[in-house]
Amino acid sequence: MSVRTSATVRRVTSVVLRHNDGVNAQSSGTSRHSRPDAPRPSLVATDVDGTLIDDNEKVSDRTRAAVHAVIESGTPFVLATGRPPRWIEPVVDELGYAPMAVCANGAVLYDSATDRVLGARVLGVDELAWLADVASSVLPGCGLAAERVGESAHDAATPQFVSAPGYEHAWLNPDNTELAEHEVIGEPAVKLLVRLPGATSREMAEALVPKLHGLVDVTYSTTHGLIEISAAGVTKASGLRELAGHLGVSPEDLVAFGDMPNDIPMLSMAHHGVAMENAHPEAKSVADEVTATNVEDGVARVLERWWR
Repeated sequence: MSVRTSATVRRVTSVVLRHNDGVNAQSSGTSRHSRPDAPRPSLVATDVDGTLIDDNEKVSDRTRAAVHAVIESGTPFVLATGRPPRWIEPVVDELGYAPMAVCANGAVLYDSATDRVLGARVLGVDELAWLADVASSVLPGCGLAAERVGESAHDAATPQFVSAPGYEHAWLNPDNTELAEHEVIGEPAVKLLVRLPGATSREMAEALVPKLHGLVDVTYSTTHGLIEISAAGVTKASGLRELAGHLGVSPEDLVAFGDMPNDIPMLSMAHHGVAMENAHPEAKSVADEVTATNVEDGVARVLERWWR
C-alpha cells in the first residue's frame, strides 16, 4: 500500500467555498456535452449517497441495469465517495458488482473486488495537531474524529474510525472507537472530521477555512454541522485522475455524477458533470446538466443515452 503524507507548504483553494464560475446547470436532457451523437464516455464515476443509491440506501433495478450495461461494454465504472472502504460492501451488494472506488473524498483508492487498499494520502500527526488547535479556537465546543485506513476495508490492526469524547456523531449506529483527543490525532489519518451540532457545515467552513491558509482541503457532504479535512490537493478529482491512470484510461472523457460540495472538483473536471435534482446548489452551479433525483433513477437516465 502506498501511503504519502501531504506537503504542508502547498497552497490549495478549499473546494467548499467555490463560487459559481459561470457554468450553468442545465435541465435533464441533452446539454453541451451530451448530444445524442456524442461518443461514449471512457470512464463513469458516481458518488454514492444522494446520487447512486436512494434514500433507503438501495440501488433501483433500473439503475442497476444501466450500470451493468456500462460494465458489459468494457467501460470502467467506479465509485467516488466520501465513504471509507469499510462502507463500500453494502453498495457492492446492491450493485451486484464490485467496482474500484475512490474513497474518503479522494484520499484512498480501494479495490472492492479484492478488498485491497491500493494507496492513501494522509494528514500527518503534526498537521492533525495544528488542525485540532485551529478548530478548537475557531469553533469552540467542536468535537473531533479521524478516519484511518489499513491494508483492507476491515483491517483489524488499524482502528478505522476514532473519535474524541466530545464528538457527537452525525449518523446512527456509528462504528467508532472512542479515544482521548490526543490519541485521535496521534496517528496519520486520511480525513479529520470536525463536528459542531447546531451549526451548519457551511458556517463552519466559512469560519475555519481562512485560518487554514490553503494548506489543506476542506469540504462537506452534509449540511448538518460536519466538515471534512483532507491533505492538500486531495479531492475526488485528484483521486479519479490517479485511479484512471491505474486503470489505463484517460480521465478526459469522464462522465461524473454527484450531489454535494465534496463532488464539486469531480463535476468540474469531468467532460460531462451531472448533478442530481436533489443536489446542493453549489454542486448544481458547476454541473453541465441536472438530472432527476436519486429516487427517480437520475443516474440511469443519463447512462441510458449511451448504454442500453
